[in-house]
Amino acid sequence: MRRLRLYHRPGCHLCEQMQEQLEPYRRNGRLDLDLVDVDMVDTDLSSYLERIPLLETPQGESLCEYFLDEDALLSYLDGG
Repeated sequence: MRRLRLYHRPGCHLCEQMQEQLEPYRRNGRLDLDLVDVDMVDTDLSSYLERIPLLETPQGESLCEYFLDEDALLSYLDGG
């Protein structure tokens, strides 16, 4: 199982859409998803506010912003 981080904001329709698209990967055990609400984190995440939803690796590499890039996701999940 691979881990990813999704930066999101409640009420953001693009964030909700990406989370829904990631759900099947989480349910089938291919993905462990950490959700980060940019409004609830104490550190300065202002640079993320313009980029949400943002899906990134634990190392901080961005896989996609705004819309799910399934090719990038599958490459990551397959070890790429």
